[in-house]
Amino acid sequence: MTKTVGVIGLGNMGRGIAKNIGKAGYDLMVWDLNEDARGAFINSAKIVPPPEMAAKADVIIFVVPGSEQIDSILDDILSKAGPQLILWDFTTSDPVYTKRLATRAAAVGVPYMDAGMTGGGAKGADEGTMTLMIGGDANVLERSRPVLEACAGELIHLGQSGAGHTMKVVHNLITHTNFLACSEAGRLAEAAGIDLADMIKVFNAGNARSFISERRFPDHIISETWDGRSRIFNLRKDVGMAVALSKELGSPMRIGHQTLAWIQAAVDAGMEDEDFTRMYPALETLAEQ
Repeated sequence: MTKTVGVIGLGNMGRGIAKNIGKAGYDLMVWDLNEDARGAFINSAKIVPPPEMAAKADVIIFVVPGSEQIDSILDDILSKAGPQLILWDFTTSDPVYTKRLATRAAAVGVPYMDAGMTGGGAKGADEGTMTLMIGGDANVLERSRPVLEACAGELIHLGQSGAGHTMKVVHNLITHTNFLACSEAGRLAEAAGIDLADMIKVFNAGNARSFISERRFPDHIISETWDGRSRIFNLRKDVGMAVALSKELGSPMRIGHQTLAWIQAAVDAGMEDEDFTRMYPALETLAEQ
């Protein structure tokens, strides 16, 4: 039975994931390069650097920005890995890169699974209700299931290594495109004298409803709290990967390119570290970029 779990990366998503695993009764170890992020767990987990964590943990979950960060510590982890260690990659990453990392881990007998996250963003991670899109060995998934169910509401196995991260790229393309389509519609409605809240009410009563209209606009835009808890930089990364994957696979894409153009305009305007919801009031300015 898995008893010891490590979480590497304690940002918006990793913080909630680690807390829920700890609440489930596992012996929790955590690490983050940021001292303040580590300090938040000083009384609820063991603060353990990755190589030492690898020697003690049954499962390690990476919740870092991307594959590059995992790559930089993977050899140290693999060199110290205990016999039961399973690695779970919860990042949003290029699935080709993911497969390369999985191959390196497999060479020394360490299973490496990929799991894209969806379902409410950081709030879903805090509440343990998110969905995981999973790629890798189904038997390894079953061995890890109790740990995953401590921090997620639904587990969907999609295929072999890289399938989870591929689905995450596809998923985020739709999510971010929908956000910008709703933003364009909202600015159009307001220009015509229709209240944004009324537009959203109509969307949610009809066929245009989505998570963006049901939660993002009411919770973060109409409320003017601007706290979607994801940077514009992250949107640029996500849609950029989708566009690159479409080219690699020869799959047609036009709308995705336009979504990327909107996001790139925000990056060019110096907004890359701002919450993505702030693109809505800036839309007219960004259209001129």
